[in-house]
Order: sequence, then C-alpha cells, then structure tokens
Amino acid sequence: MGALLHFLSLLLFLSLLQGAQAATFTISNRCGYTVWPGILSNAGVAPPSTTGFALSPGQTLAVSVAASWSGRIWGRTLCGQDSSGKFTCATGDCGSGAVECSGRGAAPPATLAEFTLAGGSGGGGGDDFYDVSLVDGYNLPMLVAPSSPAVASGGAASNNGSSSCQVTGCVMDLNKSCPAELQVVAASAARRAVAACKSACEAFGTAEYCCSGAHGSPATCAATAYSRFFKGACPRAYSYAYDDATSTFTCAAAGGGYYVVFCPGMSSLKSGGNPEAVGLPPTYSTMAFTGNAESLTMSRNSLVILLMVISSAISTLSW
Repeated sequence: MGALLHFLSLLLFLSLLQGAQAATFTISNRCGYTVWPGILSNAGVAPPSTTGFALSPGQTLAVSVAASWSGRIWGRTLCGQDSSGKFTCATGDCGSGAVECSGRGAAPPATLAEFTLAGGSGGGGGDDFYDVSLVDGYNLPMLVAPSSPAVASGGAASNNGSSSCQVTGCVMDLNKSCPAELQVVAASAARRAVAACKSACEAFGTAEYCCSGAHGSPATCAATAYSRFFKGACPRAYSYAYDDATSTFTCAAAGGGYYVVFCPGMSSLKSGGNPEAVGLPPTYSTMAFTGNAESLTMSRNSLVILLMVISSAISTLSW
C-alpha cells in the first residue's frame, strides 16, 4: 500500500511539474539577417531554460515557460564580440556580456512583446494579457499571435474590443520613416544606416513624453506627435504609456502558447530592412543557440499554421 501511495504521489508531482511548463513560445525569424531574441521574466517569476539565443534567417525555436509566466520577449540585432570578447548588440542589448540575458532587460530602443499568462488549464483559467509595445522605441518588426484554433484558422478580428485571441504587432519597417531626431544610426567604414527608432521619452527625457511628474497619469499624459507617428504605422501596438484602449489584448488561457515572429512581412526580407546588407558590421558567425536542437525544426503542420497566421496578420495589421 505504501508503494502504491508513493507511486501515485510521484505521478501527481510529475503532472504538476508538467502543468507548470504548459505554455510554449514559438519564436521565428523571417528577417533577412540574424536576430538574437532575449527573454526577461518579471520579478519573482522563474525564467525559462534559455534567456537568449541566436536565430538565423528562417529558423524557429520553441521555448517552454510556466503556465503562469509573465515577462517580455524582444529581438537584438547587429550583435557580436568586442575586442575583449564581450558579447554586445547595436540594438536591444541586455548588457549581460553574453548571448544569455540572464535576468537583464533590453536597452531601448527595442520592440517588445509583453505577456502575463493566466495559468492555463493547470492554473484555474482566466485570460492571458499580451501586447506589443513601442513605448521603449522600435528596432525591428514583430508579430504576436496566440496559437489557438481561432487565430490559426484566420479568425482574428479587426479590433481588440470585439473578440479575444487576436493577432497584434508592428509589421512595418519604421526605421525607414523614423524622424531624424529619433534615429539610432549604426555606421561602418562605408555606410550609415538607421538601426532603430527611439521613443520621444528616450530622445528628449521630458515629463510630457515620459508620462512622469505632472504628466504621470492618464488624464495628464496624452498622445503626442511622436506617439502618433508610431500609432499611425502600427495601430495595435502601444505608442505611449497610457495607450491601453487599443493596445492590450486578451486570450482565454489554455496553455497553448504564442507565436512570436520577427519581420513577418516579406518586405522586411529585402535589403532595405536589413542593416547588415548596407555594409554594417557582420553578425557573430560562430554563435550557437542555447536550447534543444530538435526544437529548431518545425513539424509540417506547425509550419502551415505559422504561415497562415502570418498571412492573416499582414492583411489585418497593415491598415
């Protein structure tokens, strides 16, 4: 009898352990250049098995997190080793000195995907909350889509108030149209190119743009000409701190996870959207990703679903 109880206790422990790792982020790079995703868990939340890795063009990596995970995901670009061997990136650098971010966040400007997962079937249900934010600026296009049947079948609605589990993101290349005073320019010996676009808060540091001080509430911090630039190009993304009404999305938590896609639009594969194609420093060619090599290969069904999500999202988000 004691052995049976021990066995049942072990099964219960394993089921709880499995439930704690019930959500999967399927992170894909459709850019024409290498992207180094970074992952930061919120305070008090356990990190996934990897917090930073390299994705070559066309690669995908599945990362498992706890069903009640919360945190952010972003992409780093123009990364390599400096003369001392320290790993750094021109945009989105997390300052760890290594590929793994290890509890450090993105230096602005960086396009951010933010998540608060409700716990799925193992955590009592409820809604996940997610968004794509340009509050800290922009460095590359990004799409986020729940891996739910409604979205996978192209069922995204036109506005976040009318249904749940919708696609969001910023699929436009804002580096091409970034105002001169917000531009982050990366230069090589031969060329200069815009590698990222700052937020007005980052560029000027005033209370009006940072929603701080006398402007530290929704009633006193309104949209500005700069936030309207971001919002006009990417209507579903956060453009400033209190841009909640059209920028926060929900999905009934079921533990399925989310697709995170860098450069989902085909135009992003052209040289105009690729800072490496205009003579900027090459990426660190000997970089190895961290994680399970098998997870870099998608099944045929997963690939078909991902392509359907991207196709649906491009038509939905490019208003």
